[in-house]
Amino acid sequence: MASELVLNLNDSNFDAEIAASTVPVIVDFWAEWCGPCRMLGPVLDQLATEKAGGVKVVKVNVDENPALSQKYGVRSIPLLLFIKGGEVKETVVGVQSKAALVAKLDALA
Repeated sequence: MASELVLNLNDSNFDAEIAASTVPVIVDFWAEWCGPCRMLGPVLDQLATEKAGGVKVVKVNVDENPALSQKYGVRSIPLLLFIKGGEVKETVVGVQSKAALVAKLDALA
């Protein structure tokens, strides 16, 4: 079950949610049919729970939001964007360990 702390964003609410964030944001571009995406989901749920208030975790379904996928040049999924101050600071493709994600978040702090 997905954490209530993980937001599902789309073309209409993405920019507002990212711009309004006062904490670093992890954006997960994913799809229902993507096995590695499903493996990464629980890790992101854990991060959202453990770092509540310190990070915002959001998901964008690439099948439902092609404009966002195109805007950010998504060619492979899962693709994670690390955003701070509305600016993409890091991009990572593929399944990552929780420790690797925490290290990237800590580097943004």
